[in-house]
Amino acid sequence: MLIWGLGEFVGERTLPTLLLAYAPAVLWLLPAPFVLLWAALRKRGFAVALAGALLAAWGAGFLHWTPQQNGGLRVLDYNVNSGYKSTPERLAAVLKNADADIILLQESNFQPPGYMEALKAALPGYALRSAVEVMTLTRLPVLSSETVDLPGNQREVLLTRLQWRGQPLSVVNAHLGTVQVMDALAGDMAYLQVARDRRTAQAQVLNGIASQSSGRLLLGGDLNTPPRGLMYRQLQQAFGPDAFAQAGRGPGWTFLSLRVRIDHQMARGLTPTRATVLPAEESDHLPLVVEYREGDPK
Repeated sequence: MLIWGLGEFVGERTLPTLLLAYAPAVLWLLPAPFVLLWAALRKRGFAVALAGALLAAWGAGFLHWTPQQNGGLRVLDYNVNSGYKSTPERLAAVLKNADADIILLQESNFQPPGYMEALKAALPGYALRSAVEVMTLTRLPVLSSETVDLPGNQREVLLTRLQWRGQPLSVVNAHLGTVQVMDALAGDMAYLQVARDRRTAQAQVLNGIASQSSGRLLLGGDLNTPPRGLMYRQLQQAFGPDAFAQAGRGPGWTFLSLRVRIDHQMARGLTPTRATVLPAEESDHLPLVVEYREGDPK
């Protein structure tokens, strides 16, 4: 509980607690089998060990279960790794099968020549808006779009204003910088602090967009932020609840190599009714699809 509390409520304020906040939550579950076996062999303390194992499983998301139902709006966000692991045809098939009204792509700076043109041609019926390294495709009417510089890296935030069911909907597509935990393991704490400070400035940009946006608002993308810590809570305060926390099941890992959920959707003026991570293999990330209905969560 102490470790969880430090990561959750102190979080990014200090470098040690930053590492606690950003460490894969499944790590705290790894000792559970050994502790349970030790308690069983000693024939004492098993109830306490079991309670601790269940708490760790809950913290890792394995006990997460919420009711789900269909919604009227489907939104997909997906870091597509610049297309390195896929082809335009295979990626388009994943996107079409998701049947999303709004598609938010990150690392959309496709490297093979002609990739983006082929992808767009394979997705008829979608309007496309793009910024540096992010792209939004939608079947909804587009009212306007603009880009906002993201400090500390060569990326932009893409803000697209759409119309859904007769009312405006502002959609923010973002890809925040990464906390390089490997730098800390290598002893480079100075660069870890630089990465932390850059991310803080980037989150302030998103919070500023939220404060200046009225009406329905949705943030989606690769936020490189696990579902805990100060930044995660601040983004929820600005944009609304985490859709997967409200309407998902299981841990919802979107970055399988580290067993973490770092791709998110948050919204106000919309209620998530179903959140699912799709088992696609076209990137090092997995796509997150969320269905929404009108109105704020009860």
